[in-house]
Amino acid sequence: MNLLIRNGRVIDPASGRDEFADLLIAAGRIVGIGNDLDASRAERTIDATGLVVAPGLVDLAARLREPGHEHEGMLESELNAAAAGGVTSLVCPPDTDPVLDEPGLVEMLKFRARKLSRCRLFPLGALTRGLAGEVLTEMAELTEAGCIGFSQAEVAVTDTQVLQRALQYASTFGYTVWLRPQDKWLGGGVAASGPVATRLGLTGVPVIAETIALHTIIELVRSTGARVHLCRLSSAAGVALVRAAKAEGLPVSCDVSVNSLHLSDVDIGYFESSMRLTPPLRQQRDRDALRAGLADGTIDALVSDHTPVDEDAKTLPFAEAEPGASGLEMLLSLALKWGDDAFADPRAGLHRALASVTCEPVRVLGDSLGSLAVSAGRLVEGGVGDVCVFDPACHWRVEPAALRSQGRHTPFSGYELPGQVVATVVAGNLAYERGVDQPAL
Repeated sequence: MNLLIRNGRVIDPASGRDEFADLLIAAGRIVGIGNDLDASRAERTIDATGLVVAPGLVDLAARLREPGHEHEGMLESELNAAAAGGVTSLVCPPDTDPVLDEPGLVEMLKFRARKLSRCRLFPLGALTRGLAGEVLTEMAELTEAGCIGFSQAEVAVTDTQVLQRALQYASTFGYTVWLRPQDKWLGGGVAASGPVATRLGLTGVPVIAETIALHTIIELVRSTGARVHLCRLSSAAGVALVRAAKAEGLPVSCDVSVNSLHLSDVDIGYFESSMRLTPPLRQQRDRDALRAGLADGTIDALVSDHTPVDEDAKTLPFAEAEPGASGLEMLLSLALKWGDDAFADPRAGLHRALASVTCEPVRVLGDSLGSLAVSAGRLVEGGVGDVCVFDPACHWRVEPAALRSQGRHTPFSGYELPGQVVATVVAGNLAYERGVDQPAL
């Protein structure tokens, strides 16, 4: 489809472009950005007057629940949710059932996603077989099948020698290892250690559960030279350690979830199970440090941490509820909400907010994207036609029943959020258009 987006405010955080212009997409590529484009080439036109035309969002952490957990989320429903949230590319962890430790499973998942044509899917392969932390997977075969890195998801590798060997192997072949820093033995609680957890009688997860794991990972990175992406930092101490590692020149990157960026442990209230999350919500000082880390670039990317959970698993006492929340449809708005707080931190703002969900995640992914690495997360002539068009002046209320995700639980239920997606374009095709029901697939 040849698509013309007219009269929009075109913002490309990677290049600093911010101008009112038209954008023409043909054969899945952006063929023109400017004010004198040949409109006769367009088969479809979108009037973007008063709207922002930005690169499609790239989410580094979204569970799609398929295969194995289809009662909580189907690939179709979750990719529809991604498109409705302006997300054109996402990374999914390997903790499906069965685990993504075989090339055939990866190929099947990517084939299904391509057939749905809603969003680009980049799977992470399991670092160890069955995520058991004992035997390394065949990383070369998984890479050929389409994996862009290797992860243990939420399962810590307790054997440091296994982790060292994994990083040595990854370093040799240029693979990236994605790890969430949490010590297995200290991370078994259900809320962040502190006055709130104590008052509510909830088992706590101390900050040192994150920092001990970070110290181990950083020492192994220093020893092996492997590139490691640290998933969903949650503490001020963790941010400080990553800042020091980056200053040393170590090949590490990191992200933070929208939940940790906006919420703190006091939001648990009276055992509100929608606030049962992994990592747990920490104190306000931690939240403030995470916001500052995202603003100054210590934290590379903002992620939805989308984890759909079904009704039966969530409507339980807090400690028994399954952790997780839906977030794909709120990612853009929560990024903009943080950017709107520029009065609190002048390093934030619209461009930094958009960069944290577009070009910066692509920089984290790097060469693993192949030919897409050059233009994904950007608006450049000749680049891939992945675009998010949104209304920055529109505020919308988060209504769980209206979410397209199969998981209807979110800690932001009832929130008024800025910025509503009007259209999402993936490879030049309209994957989502506000007010238009998506065709049956």
